[in-house]
Amino acid sequence: MSDLITVQGVVISAMPIGEYDKRIVLLTRERGKISAFVRGARRLNSPFMAAAEPFVFGNFTLYEGRSSYNLNQVNVTHHFMELAAMQPGIYYGYYFLELADYFGQEGTDEREMMNLLYVTVKALLNPHVKDSLIRCVFELRAMAEEGYCPELASCACCARDEVSEKDCFFSQEHHGILCGSCAKGRRDAVRISGAALYAMRYIVSAPMGKLYTFTVSEEVLAELEGIIHRYVDRNTDRKFRSLEILEIMK
Repeated sequence: MSDLITVQGVVISAMPIGEYDKRIVLLTRERGKISAFVRGARRLNSPFMAAAEPFVFGNFTLYEGRSSYNLNQVNVTHHFMELAAMQPGIYYGYYFLELADYFGQEGTDEREMMNLLYVTVKALLNPHVKDSLIRCVFELRAMAEEGYCPELASCACCARDEVSEKDCFFSQEHHGILCGSCAKGRRDAVRISGAALYAMRYIVSAPMGKLYTFTVSEEVLAELEGIIHRYVDRNTDRKFRSLEILEIMK
């Protein structure tokens, strides 16, 4: 057996292999996105049965095989099993894992995405926070963490810092806000309210622990959904299965 390594991570996907085994994908702080083979994970008496599931956070001890890592030991810190019984919360959770998987890469420090997933799953378990708002927050913050943050501080076209909230627009093509002058003639420029702009600025800059401590009106939420969902769609090139299920459930 090769030398053991221990990584801090979260299981973002799991699939059966053969009759008793599983292959899991981990998002880790030390080695980025990696896959690991888990022998006997589907046996009733396996110590890995509960650990080889999505949403499990912990410390995973691995050794390198010929084609992938192999799980040797795990110390689970959070498993969020109660999310499995929540509808449609579980599908929002799966979508967030899919988005994290989409951006994850081997060899990178995924600490911020791990933290984002953790506080987001906790928010899904909070009955006082709307799932639709959680989706907006996660999507925009994930895009920001991955280097796709839209320009929200100044006009994305002329770079003017003082953009009047009464005459402010959002352009998908220009990846950010536009002043009234630059928005003229832009077909994709949609007016954005001061409240929606403030919420977006808060989402991309707030500490992780404060991300889900605000609420917005239904009108502002509709604005955020229209802008953020389209922004994610334009900046990714994958169809997310759990998102398709969520759309059907709506």
